[in-house]
Amino acid sequence: MPRRLISTGSPLEKTVGYSRAVIDGDFAFVAGTTGYDYATMTMPADVTSQSRNCFRTIEAALKEGGFAMADIVRATYYVTDAKDVDAHFAVCGEVLGDIRPAATLLIVVGLARPEMKVEIEVTAKRRTA
Repeated sequence: MPRRLISTGSPLEKTVGYSRAVIDGDFAFVAGTTGYDYATMTMPADVTSQSRNCFRTIEAALKEGGFAMADIVRATYYVTDAKDVDAHFAVCGEVLGDIRPAATLLIVVGLARPEMKVEIEVTAKRRTA
């Protein structure tokens, strides 16, 4: 199976040289995803909404590549303020509570834009029956 690139249509993908996701065989590698609402091209102010948007974008990329959220085996979270961790984790529990991938959380000084509070990247492995 050839490598397949998944795009959200963001002009940054071509400019910066990345794909939202890369499908390689039974694996999907989803790039760091921030909380933009791609329908409105806006960034919510709160970490809860940003985290939910991250997961919506991740789910759409996985679905386009033939994967489901249940296929996620690894997640990495980057949060810019330790005070936001509990709110972010609440969303993670809603979305991944039954999936329970291996996960790492990092508190970082900042992300690419000051309004970004969270970034999530995941790896998924297609399940075989």
